[in-house]
Amino acid sequence: MQRQLTRPAVKRHTILRTILPAAVLIALVSCGEQRDWLRFRGEGGLGATSTSVRPPLAEKWKLNLQLNPDLARYFNPPIIIDGVIYFGSYDGNFYALDIESGYMRWVFKAGQRLNSIPCGDANNVYFGSDDGKLYAVSRRTGKLVWEYATGEEVQSQIMTYKNMIVFVTNSGAGYFLDTDGKLLFTIPNPVWQKYTFQILDDTMYFAPGNEMEGFGMSPFHIPTQTYQWTLDTSAMGAYWYSVPAVDDRRVYMSTATPEGVSLLFEFMAVDRRDGGILWSTNEESSFSRYSNFGSADDLIDQYKELLDYEAPSLWGDLVIYAAGDTKVRAYYRRSGVLAWEHEFDFHTSSSTTVAGDRVYFGLDGSDDPNYASNKSVPSKLICLSAADGRLLWETPIEGRMLSAPVIAGKWIVFGTHQHVFYVLQEVF
Repeated sequence: MQRQLTRPAVKRHTILRTILPAAVLIALVSCGEQRDWLRFRGEGGLGATSTSVRPPLAEKWKLNLQLNPDLARYFNPPIIIDGVIYFGSYDGNFYALDIESGYMRWVFKAGQRLNSIPCGDANNVYFGSDDGKLYAVSRRTGKLVWEYATGEEVQSQIMTYKNMIVFVTNSGAGYFLDTDGKLLFTIPNPVWQKYTFQILDDTMYFAPGNEMEGFGMSPFHIPTQTYQWTLDTSAMGAYWYSVPAVDDRRVYMSTATPEGVSLLFEFMAVDRRDGGILWSTNEESSFSRYSNFGSADDLIDQYKELLDYEAPSLWGDLVIYAAGDTKVRAYYRRSGVLAWEHEFDFHTSSSTTVAGDRVYFGLDGSDDPNYASNKSVPSKLICLSAADGRLLWETPIEGRMLSAPVIAGKWIVFGTHQHVFYVLQEVF
């Protein structure tokens, strides 16, 4: 689920440079298998992939999307199909880039900025814009195939389901279109913004609450167009509700609420059959004196446009969260008991992606001259062991990572608040 709850009353660099110290690091072709990243949060929407990426890594290429003094507030995850990266940007452009070379195949200019997560099929890519439109653009040419005007900002992920395109507009509706852009039906969305969801077994987890239960979220069975049960979020009273991860038995999610200088988190598992809370864990955020914000409200303002903020990753018998404070936490999926946590000096800047048995995410840096012998500290890409949370490696990056990295075959792909788009590659 989700998103922010509405409150009631080029310049391309072709050099390949080392970012992890290794004497044998040279630009060789990896033996890693090339794979696509086709949907939001990866295979099954679990925040994970079976791909295993091992160091040493190198910066294959990076792209400065715009030279703009305004820092990006979001950089939502791309999709990767047949060696091409597709993503929308803060600058209002939708890009198609060759993953091997960084060559820009085409750019499509939308009416306003793009804070949605795309999807694709054999012919087209689909994405939403703040201009209120859902666009279908040819994957091959970048030409407009069709557009659908909704009248509300489209700031959700876009998902293909059988012969449908599914998305949600801000405080508007959930839309179900066919692949020719014709409306099939809608469901009401009275209050929710920046809405994200998963679809499993013909069911949308979660559909926005209906007009009678506007602050609820419900599993919605798409073939019969029926709500199965409702999770009453008005009783939960949180400010942010994360996109869920769903397995055979449970729906995993988290919430965040600013309170003074802290964020209050709730991590939970909900029974898929009836909506009963199977377990719930409440945690107060952990921050250090090096954190770059004045209050919890400032921090939530930093995260609230990231559609995957607080998104869980499922690995083995664990559910793993990076919630924006200085800790990464892993809980047992059945019981909610803490399995491990890893604490840093700075706060995490993205949710997690698990690849193989490793957890990847972004860590913020600091310009505080009092830290580390009067030296500023760069933001980083972090890799932990999924089994026990041990730090395996880290590498500096230019700007704070926005949204969880996408990992496909030998590639790690992400963007930063400095408008830098990275492609790292596994080498040997």
